[in-house]
Amino acid sequence: MSAEQNASSEEIAEKLNHYKATTIPIHIEVDVKHTVVALDEAEKILREATAVAVGDCDCRKKKGNCDHSVHNCIAVSHSQESDKEWWPSFQEVSVAEALKVLRESHDSGLVHLAYRRNDGEISEFCSCCSCCCWFLGALKEFDYHDGVAESSRVARHLPELCVACGMCVAKCPFDAWMPAQDGGKPSLAIERCFGCGVCVTACPSHAIAFEPRRADLDRPYSR
Repeated sequence: MSAEQNASSEEIAEKLNHYKATTIPIHIEVDVKHTVVALDEAEKILREATAVAVGDCDCRKKKGNCDHSVHNCIAVSHSQESDKEWWPSFQEVSVAEALKVLRESHDSGLVHLAYRRNDGEISEFCSCCSCCCWFLGALKEFDYHDGVAESSRVARHLPELCVACGMCVAKCPFDAWMPAQDGGKPSLAIERCFGCGVCVTACPSHAIAFEPRRADLDRPYSR
């Protein structure tokens, strides 16, 4: 690694170091602000919310590095008494509408990053892309698992069902899937998997299982 790359890596680590990484079920309260959330976990939280609102993604509006939808950030309220302090561009919608936005962003390959309040409850979902979101881009570039809580799930390859179409490689936001070599099938670097589930949905042959993450797999990936 060059001195410049090493300096960049140290800078990223310093900026993200105040976050604590842990693998947990989504409903458990932890001292962390960013959490990767699988689609079914996110849907459950929306269905249990007392109110939801949809607003614009500031990162994509400012950067404009891709053609993904801008209007897919979701704010969540868990109490009728709580102040609905939506961002100015947010509009309250039905749960059904929010679920549709969530599903569409997932199908387009975006990662759901959830933000927690100090009491541990999810307050917002961002649908992130590494080309516009600085935080997700840093996680991908530096494989910095200490910067976010991974989801409670992890992908597992089922090679007997795999048709080597390469969709998993193309869709994975974290480069956890390696291209097939010498006419073989793609392989999964499971240590890089943050558990977003994008590859699971995208696989046309259902050759990727989505399983509870084991503690022995919760370890940093070494390049």
